[in-house]
Amino acid sequence: MSTDGNRAEPANAGRDEMSENDSGRESFRSYYGNPVIKEPTWKVPDVPAYLYLGGMSGASAIMGVLADASGNGELRRVGRLCAAVGSTASVVALIHDLGRPARFLNMLRVFKPTSPLSVGSWILAPFSGLTGAVAVAEVGGIAPLPARLAAGSSAVLAPGMTTYTAVLLADTAVPGWHEVYRELPFVFASSAMLGAGSLGTALVPRSRSAPARRMAVTGAVGELALGQLMERRAGRIAEAYRTGRPGKVLRAARALSAVCGGAALFAGRSRVAAWVAGLSGTAASVATRYGVFEAGRETARDPYYTVVPQRERDPARQ
Repeated sequence: MSTDGNRAEPANAGRDEMSENDSGRESFRSYYGNPVIKEPTWKVPDVPAYLYLGGMSGASAIMGVLADASGNGELRRVGRLCAAVGSTASVVALIHDLGRPARFLNMLRVFKPTSPLSVGSWILAPFSGLTGAVAVAEVGGIAPLPARLAAGSSAVLAPGMTTYTAVLLADTAVPGWHEVYRELPFVFASSAMLGAGSLGTALVPRSRSAPARRMAVTGAVGELALGQLMERRAGRIAEAYRTGRPGKVLRAARALSAVCGGAALFAGRSRVAAWVAGLSGTAASVATRYGVFEAGRETARDPYYTVVPQRERDPARQ
């Protein structure tokens, strides 16, 4: 009982309780309002850039190999250079986030097939080396056969480059990433295709850019469709993808993807349309990675996303 005669409020009143609020969302408070899990300490823009650049470089490597096989030298050159620049910049962004180059090298001391981080490191390191060597040969016009073999080897690793970061995120305890583990690799693969295709559309002459344009359109359609599917299957977690900063960024990404897809359809007739497709597609791919990254961090900060979905899955509480 309080000094004014009213009954004292229990110490845990309002905590760990659920009730419907005016917005329709169940009210929830954890113990003292603290997060249940620790928010990832990954830096911005290092990690979102690492996510985008790695995916784009993987898809560019595949684009370069296919262009080489079809005799499209202009698209091959752009694909090879984008793969090299993207993978190298991705390594730089990762090392900057880690703080010291030695930490990246330490990740290569062991190989653990059960660790997405370890597997990803062993994909990123050789992929970067191979694409860098191919780019030097492409620019210097030397060693075409070894360059072709190295490009083929990098293309084998390329699908892993486009998706391993999605597996890396989904393998964490962060609800916003773990709950969408089935769809996230496909969203990232589509985003990577969109990023590489849009760059090829902008940087290759119109007469030789048809494969890149098709790649951009396919990536845009895939990113739009799979992104919607991911949010629909995410349950309560979808709220983090639709509200706040992540919601705004992801809506912008969808609008830019639509612009890119439409512009790519006309890019064969207009250089302006090609550049619109290139810029909007690149921005859409970057925004998608950043939006997913921020949505995950939001769900880590709010204990509601950690506890409520788990309670609803517990049959004993139904």
